[in-house]
Parts: sequence; C-alpha cells; structure tokens
Amino acid sequence: MENGAQKTPATITPTSTPMPKVGVAVFLLNGSKVLLGKRLSPVGHSTFALPGGHLEFGESFEECAAREVKEETGLEIDKTEYLTVTNNVISEKVHTVCIFIRAVPADVNQKPETLEPGKCAGWDWYEWNNLPEPLFGPLEDMVQSGFNPFPVSAS
Repeated sequence: MENGAQKTPATITPTSTPMPKVGVAVFLLNGSKVLLGKRLSPVGHSTFALPGGHLEFGESFEECAAREVKEETGLEIDKTEYLTVTNNVISEKVHTVCIFIRAVPADVNQKPETLEPGKCAGWDWYEWNNLPEPLFGPLEDMVQSGFNPFPVSAS
C-alpha cells in the first residue's frame, strides 16, 4: 500500500447486518380454547397471534413466557412446557427463531386485559377448531401443517 498505510478490516455494525432474534410465543390454553390477540405492529398487522415477545438476556424460555403474558394480558400462567421451535424469515429484515411454550392460566376465571393497546387490539379465547382469520404467518403455517398445541390424552 502507498505511504505505508495499512488496510483495516471493515467493522460490521448491528444495523448493517440483519440478525435473527429469539422470540417466545405462548399457546395459553383454557379448556379447548387458545388465547389470541389482533396484532397492531407493522409485522403481521391485523392478524391474530399468540401472546409473546423477544427473549431477554439471561432469561429462560419459561420466564420469558410468563413475563410476556403478564405484560400483555395481565394473566399469570402455570404449567409451562416447551412445545417446539420454528425458524421464521418473514422479510429481508425480519428473521425470528420462535420458541413455542404451552401453558394454562393460573386462574381460569381471570379475564385477559389489553395492556399494550398500541401493539394489540384485544385478546379473546378461540376454539382451536374455529380460529379467527387471518392468522399471523408463523401460526398459520403451524396450523396448516396439522400442529396441535393441546396435550394428547392418555386412553
């Protein structure tokens, strides 16, 4: 190189390279129903989705599930259980690895509240065999594949 200049490697900044995020979504079950809310965020706007959000540093999947459900709905959960994971490339800038957890409300008589009205238009319980439309893409893919979040009863 001229004048003794040395070439230094390019610095990669978080904004220059999109990175996957880790999400946790909760199949909150009450009898034969599942809790869904209508999304208001730009990704999946006006689709129905499970409660959930991004995993925080040092948090377990179960801790994240309980925190997100509480923040979004005011509900406490119980009997959390890992179900599956999906790899969702939603757009050229949105890639989420999502951990799905199954849980039940700690108090089946407590009603969900809409605690983040800028993100969700409201929560309601829906029969698994009669889900609202349209579903959020990753959830729709799971439903179409035949996935069932309910425990298999022993006969």
